[in-house]
Amino acid sequence: MSETPPNTLQYRFDGPEDAPVLILGPSLGTTWHMWDRQVPELVKQWRVFRFDLPGHGGAPAHPAGSVAELTARLLVTLDALGVQRFGYAGCALGGAVGIELALRHPERLASLALVAASPRFGTADEFRQRGVIVRTNGLDPIARTAPDRWFTGGFAAAQPAITEWAVQMVRTTDPGCYIAACEALAGFDVRPELGRVGVPTLVLVGADDQVTGPAEARTLVAGIPDARLAVVPGASHLVPVEQPAAVTDLLVHHFSSAWQQSFDTGQNVLPSAPAVPVPAAPPQAAPIAEIAPAAVPAQAAGQPDRYGTGLKIRREVLGDAHVDRALAEADEFSGDFQEFVTRYAWGEIWDRPGLDRRTRSCITLTVLVAGGHQEELAAHTRAALRNGLTPHEIAEVLLQAAVYCGVPAANRAFRVAREVIREETTPAE
Repeated sequence: MSETPPNTLQYRFDGPEDAPVLILGPSLGTTWHMWDRQVPELVKQWRVFRFDLPGHGGAPAHPAGSVAELTARLLVTLDALGVQRFGYAGCALGGAVGIELALRHPERLASLALVAASPRFGTADEFRQRGVIVRTNGLDPIARTAPDRWFTGGFAAAQPAITEWAVQMVRTTDPGCYIAACEALAGFDVRPELGRVGVPTLVLVGADDQVTGPAEARTLVAGIPDARLAVVPGASHLVPVEQPAAVTDLLVHHFSSAWQQSFDTGQNVLPSAPAVPVPAAPPQAAPIAEIAPAAVPAQAAGQPDRYGTGLKIRREVLGDAHVDRALAEADEFSGDFQEFVTRYAWGEIWDRPGLDRRTRSCITLTVLVAGGHQEELAAHTRAALRNGLTPHEIAEVLLQAAVYCGVPAANRAFRVAREVIREETTPAE
């Protein structure tokens, strides 16, 4: 166990001190205990290092909003322990950390196993929507539906104690850290970079996983040069919990056969391994099922890319679906207007550092009430929720607007906002 400064992770070691280090990374909403049934066999060959995500399993609540930040905290923790080179197995979000290690820190990684992982986890909207639900309702709705996402129906019915353990594991997570982890997954997309993963990789997935299933696993195998696929029957998303013996056997075989034995290990401070040159990324194909933006004027050398910045912010605030719809509807007549809005409204004004996004959402809602722009009000009510305003705070903004914009305008605004908030904050069944 460990004392945990803000830039490190809570961790534990199991196994002999002189054995090579094998790291096990958890998924969102779980703790290091999800790997409990693998540890007894793994410690026969490795010194097993497990860690908790921020705010999970009693770890200090220091949110990390990106996979890169989580990876950096893991490396700071390992550096302090003198662990320079290691094998890594991670589940879901823990698998994203493993891919990040392989891409950005290949000299540290001996071998990799990706469990229930994906190069892109659903859509950014799905995870930001989950953050809105947690911010509004707390973690209880997510906790109650966790067994349906994590286990097959037969396993959940036959193992009520494990099912309840899963519910309580999510319920006791810090909400702010859970939301930050959702943001980390929302921003994770390494599909164009998979060809640069240069370590032997096992891709392991449950045959019945409805979250990151065999299709996502095959995308990883197709993209990673030295990757092998293992599909475990009778298992859903938390396959190490549901089929522990099969997962353990697969991990032992992979790390025993793929791991080169010339590694640095242990808890003594060791010289850093020399950096391995990263080959240039292969030419990138256009992402599947994404709408290309309208052509925009070339950016002058040395000037900031206001369109690119604006498109990124616009998607983060309004959501991919809204922006994709607007861009898809643009034609020769309206294309210049969409470019103008993206470049100047989102790339200039929304990107200014003088106000945070919560404040900009409050101002935008008030102005839309004053102008009677009901359709835009609905979109920006959703945006306000994504930017961190609670339904109560949105109601306060509309009350303030009623005084200065008029009661009839505010009355219409309350009707629009109430319907949007109901849609956005009602947990999916």
